[in-house]
Amino acid sequence: MKRADVRFYAELNDFLPPGRRRRTTWYAFEVSGSVKDMIEALGVPHTEVDLVVANGNSVDFSYRVQHGDRISVYPVFEAIDISPLIRLRPQPLRDLRFVADTHLGRLTAYLRMVGFDAV
Repeated sequence: MKRADVRFYAELNDFLPPGRRRRTTWYAFEVSGSVKDMIEALGVPHTEVDLVVANGNSVDFSYRVQHGDRISVYPVFEAIDISPLIRLRPQPLRDLRFVADTHLGRLTAYLRMVGFDAV
């Protein structure tokens, strides 16, 4: 049985069972598949992933997982510029928007004044 070591970071851990969160875990396979298939097989939606690093190199979703690979999977980066690496998303996943109840009219106005999309 072939195996790869995998580590998910930040909020991606929320998709994993408690025993696999915030630590390096393994993925066993018979036939080499894409890293996208591996991520989804472990329970993390590929749409939540912004960066995949295999053996120290940035890769895209079509990368074929090999025996002995060390793979790190990251969500959207908020404060670090990763533009020289292979971005898996054409734009950030997060676009903050707020929906406020009618009694929060003043808060909605304040949110708009500082640049948030609020209704």
